[in-house]
Amino acid sequence: MKFLVVLAVAVACASADVSHIVKDEASAPVLKSSYDISPEGNFQYLYETGNGIVAQADGSVKNVNSEYPAVGIVGGYKYTAPDGQVIDVVYKADENGYQPQGSHLPVAPPTPEPILRALAWIAAHPPAVEKVAPARFA
Repeated sequence: MKFLVVLAVAVACASADVSHIVKDEASAPVLKSSYDISPEGNFQYLYETGNGIVAQADGSVKNVNSEYPAVGIVGGYKYTAPDGQVIDVVYKADENGYQPQGSHLPVAPPTPEPILRALAWIAAHPPAVEKVAPARFA
C-alpha cells in the first residue's frame, strides 16, 4: 500500500505543470541591441532581452600614449533573480578595479575606533630605516 501511495505521488509530481516556475531563458528574444566601437578602442553597448535583462556600458581608453594604457568602463545591468528580487547594479571598472554598487550588495561594517587610532599612530611613527654594512668576502 505504501508503494502505491509513493508511486501516485511520484506520478503526480512528474506530470505537474511547472511552466510558471521553469522558464526557457535561452529562447528569450533580444528586444534591443547596439554596439559601437571606435578605432581608438572606445566602445558603447546596450542590449535588452524579453525576459527583463538589460545591460549597458561605455568604455574608453585612458593614457593612450603612455607605457601603461588602461580601459575605463562605466556601466550597469538589471535582471530579476529566481527569488523575484530585482537585481540592479551600476559599476565602474578601471585601474582601481571593479567597483559595483547595488542595494542587494553587502556593506562592510565601519572600521572600529581602536583600529583607526592604531593605523594613525603607525602612519605618524614610521619604522626607522636600518643601515646595513655591505658584506665582505675574503
